[in-house]
Amino acid sequence: MISDRLQKARDYEANTHISLRERPAFHITPTAGWMNDPNGFSPYQGEYHLFYQYYPYSTSWNDMHWGHVKTQDFITWQRLPAALAPDTDYDQAGCFSGSAIQLLDGRQLLLYTGVAPASPQQNVQAQCAAIGNGVDYEKLSGNPVISHDHLPQGCSKYDFRDPKIWQEPDGTYRAVAAAFTQQDSGAVLLFQSPDAIHWEYACTLDASHNEAGGMWECPDFFPLDGKQVLMVSPMDMYPDGPGIHPGNNAVVLLGSWNPETMEFSRESLQAIDCGLDFYAPQTLQASDGRRIMIGWMQSWQSADAKPQGFPWFGQMTLPRELSLRQGRLFQCPVRELENYRGPAVVHKNVSVTASTALPEIQGRVIDMTLTLRPGQDCRWFRLYLAEGDGFATTLLWRPEEGSMEIDRTASGLPRDIANIRRFPVQAQDGLLKLRLILDRFSLELFVNDGQQAASAVLYTPQSAQGIRFEARGEMTMDVEKYGLIFPEEEKE
Repeated sequence: MISDRLQKARDYEANTHISLRERPAFHITPTAGWMNDPNGFSPYQGEYHLFYQYYPYSTSWNDMHWGHVKTQDFITWQRLPAALAPDTDYDQAGCFSGSAIQLLDGRQLLLYTGVAPASPQQNVQAQCAAIGNGVDYEKLSGNPVISHDHLPQGCSKYDFRDPKIWQEPDGTYRAVAAAFTQQDSGAVLLFQSPDAIHWEYACTLDASHNEAGGMWECPDFFPLDGKQVLMVSPMDMYPDGPGIHPGNNAVVLLGSWNPETMEFSRESLQAIDCGLDFYAPQTLQASDGRRIMIGWMQSWQSADAKPQGFPWFGQMTLPRELSLRQGRLFQCPVRELENYRGPAVVHKNVSVTASTALPEIQGRVIDMTLTLRPGQDCRWFRLYLAEGDGFATTLLWRPEEGSMEIDRTASGLPRDIANIRRFPVQAQDGLLKLRLILDRFSLELFVNDGQQAASAVLYTPQSAQGIRFEARGEMTMDVEKYGLIFPEEEKE
């Protein structure tokens, strides 16, 4: 039975119309209002579903619902009615992040964090379940299914959230969840269940020990190319290591996993995205075996930096294919994006010195790859994107220094927020390959076939379509650019 509060959200959605041209062409945005973390990214009945943290009535964070979309190819998404609303005593302060799985009987289970007031100052968090058919879901009468009674000694019931569920080959269900310890340190707890409803604590997989931020949010745990990956989003990190910046980050802990002893041995910690806007990623395994990741393309530090009157706020990254190479995480846009490419525009062996513009190299919905060959005297190379009417976002590469800098200071964001980020980037065999995905309100950069990634939201006016190149010293480049075409937009 649909509650009054959920029906209210669905009615509001049904009466909200935002033109496709007011949105990104292929990045997910909320049906209305506010979006943050991806939730429940999972296969179900031959399609891929994504839920998200959602407040439909405003473009600011408030009582969390679950929004809902689905896809067959990770690029075009169908909007579905809101899936969850905070309408019970155990989640009245919010239906926080979680995950989803298809059960053996064909139904879909949502495992999420219910937040309930414990005092005027604090809310208690516990893990709750709802089961449904891919559109409508019924919360279990026995919720919460993982309460603070399941927590090991020393973990706080006020910071216990973000369960990620999966099923082992032997049929056992397992889930990881984020917890906070008395030592003010984040930890990832592992739970197991025979039926996805009755759970017990198994072990603590890993913890920050106050060395890698505070609370570790939104954990994910999966095998990848012979290693085990623990993915977390630490809060309050210090800049320690390549691509790690102050504040909220998203990192992978690479290591080994012994399922018999349930021991995870961490070998390295790496940043996932070196840009300005990326948090709370979640993954699924596609039907062809690929591990696909999607993240919230935003940061909490810039969550108030939006143009006045904007009808939605928050967007997801393009889904990315993950792999491990050279001892590190690689990520590339899902290959399905290539099915939406228009004709290629190619320029070979372009010599860049002073300001250089090229015929047909412009646009805000494009997939463009640059292959850069710096000469020995090349001091820097700069790329201007979304340029016009005084606006621009730039990428600055310094080959000798081995650094890349994103600067969106002139992109049009109205607040004094982090607008510049620098991270290490090195040429490989004398070449640097940059793939840039622009989609109206965002930039995603992939370096050297996915060795590094960097994301940034851009609220630059859509009239700013220019792309321009500059270099100090000798630089030769190849450019391959595709416009991205979405037939549904042509019908509006």
